[in-house]
Amino acid sequence: MSNADEQTGQAATGSVAHRVPDLGALELLLAVARLGSLGGAARELGITQPAASSRIRSMERQLGVALVDRSPRGSRLTDAGALVTDWARRIVEAAEAFDAGAQALRDRRDSRLRVAASMTIAEYLLPGWLLALRAQRPDTAVSLHAGNSTAVAERLLSDEADLGFVEGLSVPAGLDSAVIAHDRLIVVTAPGHAWARRRRALAAGELASTPLILREKGSGTRQVLDAALGGLARPLIELSSTTAVKAAVVSGAGPAVLSELAVGEELAMRRLVSVPVEGVALARDLRAVWPTGHRPTGPARDLLSLTRG
Repeated sequence: MSNADEQTGQAATGSVAHRVPDLGALELLLAVARLGSLGGAARELGITQPAASSRIRSMERQLGVALVDRSPRGSRLTDAGALVTDWARRIVEAAEAFDAGAQALRDRRDSRLRVAASMTIAEYLLPGWLLALRAQRPDTAVSLHAGNSTAVAERLLSDEADLGFVEGLSVPAGLDSAVIAHDRLIVVTAPGHAWARRRRALAAGELASTPLILREKGSGTRQVLDAALGGLARPLIELSSTTAVKAAVVSGAGPAVLSELAVGEELAMRRLVSVPVEGVALARDLRAVWPTGHRPTGPARDLLSLTRG
């Protein structure tokens, strides 16, 4: 076998991507054919004439044939160049159809955003973030499902949400995460409760032995409290929303442990009183979460960026 035959055989067995000119080179060849000028083609594509000449020579070496005859009167395709140009036109048209299809997929993805968030984040942080997102993406329809951290994980893993937010101590299995904020749980009571008049901080044992108005198991708030008290928190009532817990505490039903984010207005108006506690770790991270290996894109990526602003 001759060297030429051997080289041809090696070329034929390689990846087609190494044997076919790239789209930029093919678009340049089409412009030369249409304008009859290498300089004109270079200007149309926004490159210099030396760069255009170099790209044509590189394509000729790659294909092993001369494509363009250059003269003071302009540039003319060779017979091989005319044939290659016909093939190039089909490839470029197919690439344009591919690009249009990909854009349609992006438009469909960007037309909606499904968010799942645990209650505290959904009620006290997400409204501001979603208003900012609306300013950036007015055509994106946003749906929000508020539930506990367990429900958020389930929706993400079943592809019923594009981005989630949770408040628990750990990241649910199957999800990646990023810390977006920090929060602290505090003990609150109605002003008439005996704890509201305490001068000393509550001890962990006293908090654990007192029946509390609690969020349901599976909520981020409950996870943090159970971890802080070694699972010893005693439920007086279990409720499924922060708003319901606050209402019960304000009515005098009993004390509760809630996010500092959720009770700012009630504390300022003295509808609730914060009770100091010692020996209990009640800080937590607030996290954005998404399925492992699927980093947020489109509107979900933009919303994630806004949470860090």
